[in-house]
Amino acid sequence: MKIGEVCLITNDVVSLANFYKTLFGIENGSNDEIHQTLLAEETQFTIYNDGSKGNDSSQNTRNPNITLAFTVADLDSEYERLLAMGVKIIEKPTKRPWGAVNMSFYDPDGNVIYFRSFA
Repeated sequence: MKIGEVCLITNDVVSLANFYKTLFGIENGSNDEIHQTLLAEETQFTIYNDGSKGNDSSQNTRNPNITLAFTVADLDSEYERLLAMGVKIIEKPTKRPWGAVNMSFYDPDGNVIYFRSFA
């Protein structure tokens, strides 16, 4: 079994998708306000408005039950890039006892995102 898709539900697909396009350094050629697929590899990464959050941006609230983690080659340069983007950093790059170096930050909807690298 493989994970086929990870989908973030939001009421502002364009804004959240644009954040992740910048974060991933990609362009998907879409400004659709309902659904955008950003990564279509083994596991799709999509942003979707299913109507459950209405049109009020205050209804975009952090989901305390899920975080996303991405493995990156150079965590220090990613950290500097995120600072330049104005991203709200939760934790600066920190070495973990198991050998990984992690950092965490919020996306525009308040979801917690981790970047990590391994020695």
